[in-house]
Amino acid sequence: MDALSLSTTLGAVVGIILALTGAGGAILAVPLLVAFLHLDVAQAAPIALLAVGVSAATGALAGLRAKTVRYRAAAFMAAAGMAASPAGLWLAHRLPNAPLTVLFALVLAYVAQRMFRQTLSLHNTPVATTPSAPPCRLDARSGRFIWNRPCTRALALTGLGAGFLSGLLGVGGGFVVVPALKKATDAPLQAIVATSLAVIALVSASGVAAASTAGRVNWQLGVPFAGGALLGMLAGRALAGKVGGTGVQRAFALVSGAIAIGMIVRVVMAQ
Repeated sequence: MDALSLSTTLGAVVGIILALTGAGGAILAVPLLVAFLHLDVAQAAPIALLAVGVSAATGALAGLRAKTVRYRAAAFMAAAGMAASPAGLWLAHRLPNAPLTVLFALVLAYVAQRMFRQTLSLHNTPVATTPSAPPCRLDARSGRFIWNRPCTRALALTGLGAGFLSGLLGVGGGFVVVPALKKATDAPLQAIVATSLAVIALVSASGVAAASTAGRVNWQLGVPFAGGALLGMLAGRALAGKVGGTGVQRAFALVSGAIAIGMIVRVVMAQ
């Protein structure tokens, strides 16, 4: 299989995983590009980010039509992320591939264990606690966030973290934004996911633009990979109702954990 067809196929795999497991599934894009197209992490990151951005934009547009995106919060977090993304991109191209690979593997392992724990929590009865008031609360009449200093700080830190990781590792940052918004806001889950997708789409676009300006995007591989991811995601949505659920998420977590361990072992053995 030539590189163009392989890139499209890999993108489709990522898109299907994304549709079946949620935003965190796109984190497998970089390991697939490294393993099958023999790129290093810094080369794979902008290509993965392009695919993540296209997929997230599709979901964000659906959220905008459904009026579930908290667009002011999304724009603010995206602005913070856009400020931090070039710093991550700068660092990615100055770190040797080995430590960058280990760092990516650790992030992948974190996402894997978090998703696995979520599948276990679905079968456990949560302990009743008295929740504290989050810093960002929705106004009952307008449905918008009540902006104050703690809320602004929480959203800014979330955007900065997602942006830096997107530039450094080519990940969309959904595994950062979604739990952060769950903790910092009282917004319903549907609004949190839609807002997260809007942030990811904007930050990813900024990261790809910065990488492209620096001449670090392989468009010959990136465009078919992103196109395959979009087609795979649309196809995966049709499968989600039949094969989705905790079983798929648990399998994804286990595979991701194994890949993370394999990446670290490969680095160690290469030394």
